[in-house]
Amino acid sequence: MFGFYDSYFLFFGLQITYYGFIIAIGMAVAVFVACKNAKYRGLKSDDLVLGACYVLPLAIIGARLYYVIFADHDFSFGEIFAIWDGGMAIYGGIIGGAIGVILFCAIHKKNFLDVADIAVPSLILGQAIGRIGCYFAGCCYGVEVTDPSLMWFPLSTQIDGVWHYSTFFYESLWDLLGFVILMLLLRKSGIKGRGIVMSLYLIIYGSGRAWIEGMRGDSLYIGSLRVSQVLSIILVVAGVITLTALASLTEQGKIKSIKEKGFPEFVKTQNALALQKRNDRKLKREQKRQNKQDLDSDKTKINKENNNKKNKTDKKIE
Repeated sequence: MFGFYDSYFLFFGLQITYYGFIIAIGMAVAVFVACKNAKYRGLKSDDLVLGACYVLPLAIIGARLYYVIFADHDFSFGEIFAIWDGGMAIYGGIIGGAIGVILFCAIHKKNFLDVADIAVPSLILGQAIGRIGCYFAGCCYGVEVTDPSLMWFPLSTQIDGVWHYSTFFYESLWDLLGFVILMLLLRKSGIKGRGIVMSLYLIIYGSGRAWIEGMRGDSLYIGSLRVSQVLSIILVVAGVITLTALASLTEQGKIKSIKEKGFPEFVKTQNALALQKRNDRKLKREQKRQNKQDLDSDKTKINKENNNKKNKTDKKIE
């Protein structure tokens, strides 16, 4: 049933790569976390599940197209669709996912800033998990390590027998730190500006990626420029501009604040409903357990009475 190898495992004869499996886990965890966070911007879990139906397919398509466009390889038409052979780029996934969010908001009349604020903590968590898959795929590694004292895991790792800096792990840790920061900000009642969490994602991820990309040994290039490093710098600049603009518009009252939209009250209501549901489930379990105990007690009593009758009958026969 199971078989484990260097880059894949077998499940009932089906070959599943660790890279793809970990990416899938990252997506699933991201959707789950987004559903849990939905209430902080007046949304419901169903909204985020529906939004994921737009975002995830477009993210996969975007990740593949980005790689095909910038990779130093002439892809045939058939090879463009062969994602199982590897070749996905996270920035393409971010662009595709952003298009998915825009479409979802336009079609279902949701506010982009609110949905984006909920989406980005999940996004960066999914990135943190997904980067671990790069270890098994042997991609997204750093430049070669020549100093023997630095040849130890996880600072560096062997790719085809050669030691390289473990840039995939560096980015995973950076993303995990970013997730913690964004989650704290999303749930902090003192933050009143909508879109602030989204803007900070651009700054946090962009700055970390720009630094780590400079250490990569397998970057995608346009001429002599690393594509993702240039895009990371653009992301940071866009994040700073967006953060400043949104803060100013919120102060001027041109964008309703979190309090004005009633999100804190919505959170309290959702928490109260969730608590009531938990209490109801607990009550049902206790009632079920009590009913079982009563039934067992009745059975014991009946068995005891039957035994007494049998004993009396046996004495009469004697």
